[in-house]
Order: sequence, then C-alpha cells, then structure tokens
Amino acid sequence: MATISNLANLTRAPCLDSKSSSSGSVLPRSSISFRTLNAKLSSSHLSLRYNQQSRPSLFVRCSVSGGNGTAGKRTPLHDLYEKEGQSPWYDNLCRPVTDLLPLIARGVRGVTSNPAIFQKAISTSNAYNDQFRTLVESGKDIESAYWELVVKDIQDACKLFESIYDETDGADGYVSVEVSPRLADDTQGTVEAAKYLQKVVDRRNVYIKIPATAPCIPSIRDVIAAGISVNVTLIFSIARYEAVIDAYLDGLEASGLDDLSRVTSVASFFVSRVDTLMDKMLEQIGTPEALDLRGKAAVAQAALAYKLYQKKFSGPRWEALVKKGAKKQRLLWASTSVKNPAYSDTLYVAPLIGPDTVSTMPDQALEAFADHGIVKRTIDANVSEAEGVYSALEKLGIDWNKVGEQLEDEGVDSFKKSFESLLGTLQEKANTLKLASH
Repeated sequence: MATISNLANLTRAPCLDSKSSSSGSVLPRSSISFRTLNAKLSSSHLSLRYNQQSRPSLFVRCSVSGGNGTAGKRTPLHDLYEKEGQSPWYDNLCRPVTDLLPLIARGVRGVTSNPAIFQKAISTSNAYNDQFRTLVESGKDIESAYWELVVKDIQDACKLFESIYDETDGADGYVSVEVSPRLADDTQGTVEAAKYLQKVVDRRNVYIKIPATAPCIPSIRDVIAAGISVNVTLIFSIARYEAVIDAYLDGLEASGLDDLSRVTSVASFFVSRVDTLMDKMLEQIGTPEALDLRGKAAVAQAALAYKLYQKKFSGPRWEALVKKGAKKQRLLWASTSVKNPAYSDTLYVAPLIGPDTVSTMPDQALEAFADHGIVKRTIDANVSEAEGVYSALEKLGIDWNKVGEQLEDEGVDSFKKSFESLLGTLQEKANTLKLASH
C-alpha cells in the first residue's frame, strides 16, 4: 500500500521541540512563502475572543505574539468529569501544541483530530514551514512529509496529557490520530496503517482512529486484538454502533492477553450532522408532525445508543473480560457543534451528560459549555421520550440505517477531500521551495 510505505518512512520526532513548536503568522494559503522560512518565527499564544457580551473566550487560536495565555480557572468542564464522570475533550489541534495548556488547566482531558483539522492547521499557518522545508530538502515525498508533520503534533500533544493518563490509570488523557481516509474501504490496509501509526507515534496515550465503515469493522477487531487502543469514528446509527461494540469485544477476546487494562477504546457517535440531514428531510415532508420533530433526532438516537451501551457492557460475557482488566469502550459524542443558529448552543452537549462517556467539543461548543453549561446527568433522563421520537421518525418513513449510511458516505468523502486538498497544498509549497532554492 502506498499509504503504508509512506508511513514506513517516518522518523520519530522529539517531543515539544521549541523550534518546531513555534508559530508564525496565520496567513491565507496563497500568502505563505518559503522565502522567509529561515526567518525566526514569533511564538503563538492563546488569543482571547469576545462575544457580544464581551466575555473572554476559552478556546485556542493559533496566533501571533505573546505567550501561552493566562492561568486556568475552574469551569463547568471540571464539574463534567468530577461530578458526572464525563470527560471533556477538545476537537482541534494546531501548533504550538503548548497552547493546549490553558485548556487542560480549565478542564480539558483529551484531544481528537481528523484530516479536516490538520488540513486547516497546516494550510493556514506558517508554524509547519521549518519542519516541512527540512523534510522536502531531505528527499521526503509529500505524503511522507504530511505524516511527519502530523506525528510530531500528536507526539507533543500526548506529552501534555500524560499526567492525566497516569492519574486515571490509562482511562483518560488520550490524543487521537486517524488513519488515512483513503483506507476507508480497505480492511487489511487499515490494520497495517494502525499498527504503523502506533509504532511511529510511540506514546502510551495515543488513540488510533479507524472509521466505522463496514470494511473497517473487521479492522477494528484485529487492531484491538493486537493490543492497540482505538478511537472508532464516523458512527451514525445504532446498528453500526452495535457492530462496533461487538468488534471491540471480539478483539479483546481474541487478543490472548492476560491483562486487558491497557487496551482501551472509545466509540465516536456523531450527533449534530444527524439533525442537519434529518431536519432537511422533515422539512421536505412538511407536515406539522414532521416539522415538530426538527432538532430532536440526533439527541434521541444518542440516548438510545447509551441505552445499548449499558446493555452490551453488562452480563456474563462482559464480566469475564472485566476479570482480565478490560475497560468499557466509552461512548464519545462527536460532531457537537451546533449548525442551526435557532438551536441552543449547548444542544449537543447538555442533553448527553452521563458517566463513562466523552464529549469532544470544537471551539464553539467548548466555549459555550464552559461559559454557561449546566452540569447534571441527562443522557438517560428521558429514554421513553427518545424512543418516542425515534419511532415517530420511522412512522414518517425515515429509515435510520439509510440515514446513517448517507452520513457515513458524506463523512468519509469529506475527510478524503480534506486529505487530498492538503496534499495538494503541500505539493504547491514544495514546488515553491524548489523554485526559491534555484
């Protein structure tokens, strides 16, 4: 596989190298010049953004000048974990990763990344230029260079969350990196890529992200069986979620390990994208009953996913694994940003609070909940209502599995486009670098 051979060319980068972590100006793609790569880049800091009420923003922006922000203060994010057992993670990553430190102080306990996040980070910042220049000059091809940039960020972020990993005995403090989206329909290629990423990143608290596509369900089982911790991503339906749980259980049983405590997993169940699609379908139906269900599908399905989680991680089969140290595959709520401005800005966080879960939040959702989120157990407070919404949508002729398949296809396609776009941008940068050297 081309992707695997490129991964094989990776070299292990040192953690938190101040030179490679420094960041320059955030510029549009077209204005990034390699003619200034040798110039000393100014350091980045945690910038504060103010909303209409002039409240300081919690989240990180990769920006110029200054240090790493102010000392953290107690926020509802701390209460999420300490009172309700839900881990708040940050769905973003950019250089310098030390900008994560204020977020960790304010309650963030892990990081998720994906091809779209790296596409934005690498293509809009000068912070990667020095390392990329060195890689190109050493003869690395574009895709190999891409993985070097990504692995460096993941390693450095893992270092920042190591203390949380240790404090929780390996239950929290993870940083996720995704296999190439080109492998979404390649079972064995995904297994090989996961093993290579695990080897090259070489950090105890890394999660290898694998999409929950039908071809990758066996990959999840095999990677877990190999003792590698996995973040299963792009889950959009209850049926696919159950297949993911079974793959995790099958993998643990097939591992042959006497101690399963270091093989962990999260199942990333996507939320807001469900409503985005469902709302369009309901508006096309157009009846009062249909219109009244707008904004309710995603949370209802998530509540039923949690019900399934409780069922599957109990009983004789699970108890046998617990005796070997197995840990539950936590449900992780992903796609938590609110797309519809008519909805509450904490719609995909506040109703999904419950023990042994993770909520990974991009800037908008993290800022909103840290500012005015209400912490209380909600995920199983209205299960009967959730079942009613789920059934009502079926009665309107909506096929949940088909909705899940469409969203999965769209998600995979989106990540592929981000990946290809970034490789194209890096190729342009490499060409500019070669011209500048003549």
